[in-house]
Amino acid sequence: MPSTATPLLRVRVRAENPNHHLWNNHGTWFLHYTVHPTPFTKERVRRSLGTPLLDVARERRDAFFAHVQAQGRAAPLQAVA
Repeated sequence: MPSTATPLLRVRVRAENPNHHLWNNHGTWFLHYTVHPTPFTKERVRRSLGTPLLDVARERRDAFFAHVQAQGRAAPLQAVA
């Protein structure tokens, strides 16, 4: 029987790493995160942020996660030590 549960994004943030979820690929910053569509599978997602500028990449990353959370598809941010 297929699950009817809506996937929920959980975002873990490391306070000491302001570049968490960011990855630089040949000068372009990407958002990098993992989703678990089912309890037994995972998928790595990389999305281009379309910028070579780190400050802009951070802003776009934060805007992406804020948008997902506003849509009700994300749990509150989790700080990880």
